[in-house]
Amino acid sequence: MTVYHPELAAGRWEQFTLLEQMANVGSEVERALKWKEKNNSELSMKAFDRALELLGLTLGSPRNRGRLKEIARTKEVLLDFFYGQNQFAVTAASLRKYFLEFACAARKNVGA
Repeated sequence: MTVYHPELAAGRWEQFTLLEQMANVGSEVERALKWKEKNNSELSMKAFDRALELLGLTLGSPRNRGRLKEIARTKEVLLDFFYGQNQFAVTAASLRKYFLEFACAARKNVGA
């Protein structure tokens, strides 16, 4: 398995709050969506693989034990959207909205 974020995988990811982690996942999802919309499946899948790596780090974080169900469901929905048949009927817009909430909350909490 390719490690796209070696510094984060080496422990730096643990320094981020869950909001920051999910906002970073959302950044990679956004890149994947943009490349998908431009019909560049290769770059879309690379961005999505990076998002999956970050979700894996998030799932593995002991601090996130209380949120594992939501994080795992998010991963399931994303896998279905990008690789499956989209049985959850999500849209690019709904994914953007979901992750934007984390980005806004993370940014708001930076100064707190």
